[in-house]
Amino acid sequence: MTLDTSPKPKKVSTLGNNQKTLAKAATISGLGLFTGKRVQMTFRPAEENTGIRFQRIDLEDKPILPAQVQYVRGTPRCTVLGKDDVFVQTVEHVLAALSAYEIDNLLIEIDGPEIPICDGSAQPFVDLIEEVGFGYQKTSKKVYHLTSPVFWSQGDVHIVALPSDEFRISYTLNYPNSALLRAQFHTISVNEENFKMEIAPCRTFSLYEETVPLIEQGLIKGGSLENAVIIKGDAILNPEGLRFPDEMVRHKILDLIGDLSLVGCSFFAHVIAIRSGHFSNTAFSKELLNHIMMESS
Repeated sequence: MTLDTSPKPKKVSTLGNNQKTLAKAATISGLGLFTGKRVQMTFRPAEENTGIRFQRIDLEDKPILPAQVQYVRGTPRCTVLGKDDVFVQTVEHVLAALSAYEIDNLLIEIDGPEIPICDGSAQPFVDLIEEVGFGYQKTSKKVYHLTSPVFWSQGDVHIVALPSDEFRISYTLNYPNSALLRAQFHTISVNEENFKMEIAPCRTFSLYEETVPLIEQGLIKGGSLENAVIIKGDAILNPEGLRFPDEMVRHKILDLIGDLSLVGCSFFAHVIAIRSGHFSNTAFSKELLNHIMMESS
């Protein structure tokens, strides 16, 4: 009998890094995409091991919602966190920026029900983070290393996470009925620099045929060509055009990074997604969290 003495992969490491928050408070304001209401949002440095949390300061008792997947209350073209009758919607863009910049602890005060859409990308949040800088903390940052695959599929939507020595996302977008959205693919190692250069500027997008009825029904009250890419047939309606030839698939990666951050811990894995959206992203995040908890127990 041969004894296997080869080293087993680590499930958790610290990588020599400590947790991070922001160096000081910073505020941004704008319209909510769906509500059309002007909201103000403030980042406040938070203590170690408190995670990312949203606080509705416009409500009595100023309730707090942790940015964790168990608080997902819906995915109606965005990701909504909620508890009882308190909710915050469209959290994915700001969470993507915080995740890419490895911010572990932050209190996000908001005086309304929706994160400001700004220009439809994560760039304004990246600018805010870089403006105030980081607050380095004393507690070590734990990173989970996936040691076996995690799968989620429904119809023609598929997501898998594979063991990796980095956090990487590969995404395939395919809208068969749109010439501009057929078979776009992008892959990225998720870190500050790559996110800033390749992903953060990419705006949310929608087909004209889907958008007009939603506006007429009052379901999108803050949308405009200033905060979304609108596609009609083979044309981009935005006068300035696209920021990247494949801006749409890059924005899908942005959304996925934000939704995956709701797992609530840092991890290394290669996440491969085909045609996923907020519902599948958050469903997969629940599967991934369950997997991590079982392997860590």
